[in-house]
Amino acid sequence: MLSVQCKECNTIIVSTTKTQCCGCPNMMKVTNDSISAVDLSKILLLNHENNIKYQGVLTKHDLEYQENRRKRKVRRLDFEER
Repeated sequence: MLSVQCKECNTIIVSTTKTQCCGCPNMMKVTNDSISAVDLSKILLLNHENNIKYQGVLTKHDLEYQENRRKRKVRRLDFEER
């Protein structure tokens, strides 16, 4: 579960499946793992390290392959014209 504090009104909201709002003019909304507000700089994440996980499509091996592929040189072919 994600805990978020609004710096403007000092309310702490723990995430659930229902949408929860703090009610101040910043209008912080928390649903599951998503957070939205008018000004995100006025929001403090309390225990986010355990909940945020990278679920990327590419594995470490795939990223390494793409990086090596990007470094390849373009070979120019010369053809004889008749």
